[in-house]
Amino acid sequence: MITLSTAEQTCGAFLDALASKAPTPGGGGASALVGALGTALCTMVGNYTVGKKKYAGVEEDVKALMGKAEDIRARLLALVDADAAAFEPLSRAYSIPKDNPGRGEIMEQCLRDAAAAPMEILRLSCEAIDLHREMLDKGSVMMLSDVGTGVIFCWSALYGACLNVKVNTKSMADRAYAEAMNREADQLVNQYWKIAEQVYEAVMGRFS
Repeated sequence: MITLSTAEQTCGAFLDALASKAPTPGGGGASALVGALGTALCTMVGNYTVGKKKYAGVEEDVKALMGKAEDIRARLLALVDADAAAFEPLSRAYSIPKDNPGRGEIMEQCLRDAAAAPMEILRLSCEAIDLHREMLDKGSVMMLSDVGTGVIFCWSALYGACLNVKVNTKSMADRAYAEAMNREADQLVNQYWKIAEQVYEAVMGRFS
């Protein structure tokens, strides 16, 4: 378990923990961090746009995008720790003897908690992709590569979060709850990978 919050660590310390045999951080936390990086790039594009006469007509829109991006970035960063915190009880629950009458209820709650963080990471990644789509049209043309890079990061976070939802729903006894969560995850992935790809291809098209 990480002793410092993600926000208090250096990049190197986080990567060392991620590469180690420690149970956390893992794929869910890494997805949240990648999404936060992608969202930070959206804000960076905005910072290079506001104050420029060429973009005066969209400056207020860009400022609004930046505000949303900063909120999403903070929430994603917090979810790195939330994902780790939810995994710890689950890892302990797996060691409960199978003949313990309370094991099933404990496991089910732990699985729900463990799936909740990556589900929120997935939702926020979709919101961040939408921000990049709008920033593509309103942000500085000098920062196109950063829009493309940012949306790729959010795209990766989207898929990573989905995997971490499904690794938990797979073991849930309440199949109705699990399938409802899987449906939401699938619907968001099916919708937003296309949007992310469109943004990326639009950026690439402007370089040709």
